Amino acid sequence: MKITIYPEKCCGSGQCVVNAPKLFDQNDDGIIILLKADPSPDQYESARLAAGICPALAIEIHEDL
Repeated sequence: MKITIYPEKCCGSGQCVVNAPKLFDQNDDGIIILLKADPSPDQYESARLAAGICPALAIEIHEDL
């Protein structure tokens, strides 16, 4: 798995940070910051959840890389 973020799409809802705090953070303006682009298998579920609930579709998950 690999994660790509699109900060220009981010609306600052923070759901990514709430659901996957080891993978995502926010800057002072609330914009997404990717902490780890290649999560470990135990983080896959939280990465998928964060991407799925992002209202701005600012997170993309690439499976099977």
